[in-house]
Amino acid sequence: MTLFEKLAENFENLIAKGTLKLGDKMPSIRTVSKEYGVSKNTVIQAYLLLESRSCIVSRPQVGFFVCLKEDQRLPMPMASSPRINSAPGKEDGLIGKIFSNFVNKNITQMSLSVPDESFFPVARLNKCLQTAAKTLSAGGTGYDDIQGNLRLRKNVSKWSFTWGGNLGVDELVTTSGAMHAISLAFMALTKPGDRIGVESPVYFGILQLAKNMGLKVVELPTDPEFGVLPHDLEALIGEIDICLLVSNFNNPLGSCMPEENKKSVVELLTKHNIPLIEDDLYGDVYFGTSRPKPCKAFDKEGIVLWCGSVSKTLAPGYRVGWIAPGKFIKPILKLKLFHSISGTTVTQEAIGLFLENDYYEKHLRQLRATLYSNSLHFIRTIADYFPEGTKISRPQGGFVLWVELDKKWDTGKLFDKVLSRGISIAPGRMFTLQSQFHNCLRLNYGLPWSDKLEQELKLLGQILKE
Repeated sequence: MTLFEKLAENFENLIAKGTLKLGDKMPSIRTVSKEYGVSKNTVIQAYLLLESRSCIVSRPQVGFFVCLKEDQRLPMPMASSPRINSAPGKEDGLIGKIFSNFVNKNITQMSLSVPDESFFPVARLNKCLQTAAKTLSAGGTGYDDIQGNLRLRKNVSKWSFTWGGNLGVDELVTTSGAMHAISLAFMALTKPGDRIGVESPVYFGILQLAKNMGLKVVELPTDPEFGVLPHDLEALIGEIDICLLVSNFNNPLGSCMPEENKKSVVELLTKHNIPLIEDDLYGDVYFGTSRPKPCKAFDKEGIVLWCGSVSKTLAPGYRVGWIAPGKFIKPILKLKLFHSISGTTVTQEAIGLFLENDYYEKHLRQLRATLYSNSLHFIRTIADYFPEGTKISRPQGGFVLWVELDKKWDTGKLFDKVLSRGISIAPGRMFTLQSQFHNCLRLNYGLPWSDKLEQELKLLGQILKE
């Protein structure tokens, strides 16, 4: 054996014995070089060998993590197959139950789709708030431009270069979070009775908003890895008047549409003059080498309304978001004027300041590393303790897992049982208006990993087995 092969075998034995567990970060190249008395090049060769054997995986600018070998992984859930003219499922108050406890610190919030507050750079944000209050006219107490804070729009525009957006400052409108952006898009483009195509499953907030606005929701077949496939959308193109997609790391599946599919979808919708509202809330939380492009990157005619926010990456409570509405900017601005006049001046300025430097990228690198590690810990623990037949998604970004159990399970009933044990989960049927996904649940891995969290996942698996 060469020296790097011996070193690789050493680490492979540590992984096999469980000393290094799935999701653990490998020691840095510098540390291994020093501890084992070998060159950095030897360590790099050993790590590359381990990566080729699917023992570890590299994450750019972050390091190497212990991963699962292919034959150890749980299977992925099946693609959804919703019915086109299905009767609505029965309302059971699950959403209200979850949100009635979402600020309870005594409950482990696996049901929410937001990272834990300990992951956010609060000290730096506070400094940005203080600076904003000092620099803004009247300390930020006055109204801002209807189109939104200029500093924020400039920096969101600059940040769009990461995916080839090249958006101009005048192409963006700030909003009070991504859901506000989606609400404005719904109001500008639809009337009661219009048919909107969405992924299935999809975030329940989108479904409830569409329902309350009198829209007919057409749930589209969705692959847990690749999202809505172009040929499935084309088959239903006559059934929809408008489309909404979470193209990057869909909530709750974690699916990400390949670039060629995004391009095909935009071309298809452009051909049929169907607007696309794109919720790109999770695009910055990727685990690969680069940020995946949104559908907006392939929009030549202005039919894509690109919605974003920092609610999932930086400051949920600041309620800062934006929309690039393409050719629909005039009705969006008119609606914003009627509904809110302007956004919250101080928080928009503060986020603009935060994005202005390299703080955001540094924060995102750490956040991505933590979330990726957590996702592997969750997968390992679920594989160890959940019942036989469990299937699980494998997102390459975001912070939620979709778990599919045997058909006999009802996760709505499971919710009450585990809540009494201090754990909150999101039952699958919240993410559809049809009678489906009763045996599924969504889990948030955006929580600080600990022995306590592992024991709670183990308890969840034991309750299911009982």
